[in-house]
Amino acid sequence: MRRSTFIATLAGLSLCGGLAVAQDNKSPVRLLVGFSAGGSFDATARALADKLRVSLNQPVVVENKPGATQRLALGEIKRSKPDGLTLILANNAPFTIFPHIYKKLEFNPVKDFTPLGRIATYDLCIAAGPKAPPGGVPEFLAWAKEHPQEAAFGTGGTGQSAHFIGDMLSKRTGVPLMHVPYKGGSPALTELAGGQIPILIDTILESLEMSKSGKVRILATTGEARLSILPDVPTLRELGIDITAPAYLGLYGPPGMSQDKVQRISKALNEATQSPDLQRRIVSFAMTPAYSSPAELEGIQADGLKRWEAPIKASGFTAD
Repeated sequence: MRRSTFIATLAGLSLCGGLAVAQDNKSPVRLLVGFSAGGSFDATARALADKLRVSLNQPVVVENKPGATQRLALGEIKRSKPDGLTLILANNAPFTIFPHIYKKLEFNPVKDFTPLGRIATYDLCIAAGPKAPPGGVPEFLAWAKEHPQEAAFGTGGTGQSAHFIGDMLSKRTGVPLMHVPYKGGSPALTELAGGQIPILIDTILESLEMSKSGKVRILATTGEARLSILPDVPTLRELGIDITAPAYLGLYGPPGMSQDKVQRISKALNEATQSPDLQRRIVSFAMTPAYSSPAELEGIQADGLKRWEAPIKASGFTAD
């Protein structure tokens, strides 16, 4: 090949590569959320998308795809091209809990997704409605012993961390509690405020908003330490009940993403989560900003998978 032709060929390839990158930057990133609009996870996704648009220099569009406890959205991610244009913000349940409860899970939580980084950690809370007695968790447990037919805890559905936290609460205190699952946290909270169930175990933000009107009371949280947004609310461990259940929100992509795409998105995610504005918004959603790299998220996921094995096995619950 003549030297001039070779140089021209290289220049053409370089130009094509540059055009491809430019085109990628113009194509919108779809950020899927496996929950309905309006909750704390959806709010976090939209706040994150605002920052990723800047750090990626690329449009980012949030799409709610609720159904089958995030599995519909995760299924779409699994089938998507590994081009970095389809991502999901998911909590830890599909990766640390579902493998223990589904005998035929439609995805492999390790092989079928690419971890891109953790965004935040969060705790759940135990909230009481008008059916519960005055006081805190000890008073509720004493009441539950005396009213076994009414002793129950509501959650937003079976097979989630709230379900197993309630089961652990029952087993570790020796107080039988019936699980009442609902199709989402909103209907469960409505039933709590209406006096149909005495307590609810769920994410904090939704209960926090209703607690401001006095319709519900937040009795305890499930974290390692008290939250700055709820300084007067004790953890279960503070109350002498050895239960902690840290959870997280992480960003994932399809399987097979190239290392350069992983690094680009992870770098943008790190930059976004360092924003004081985003950190304030995450705190206002009753979460804690906590960036972790893709490798660190893999380790956190593996630790969570081991952590949930014993309590789920003890519960005897299977989803199939």
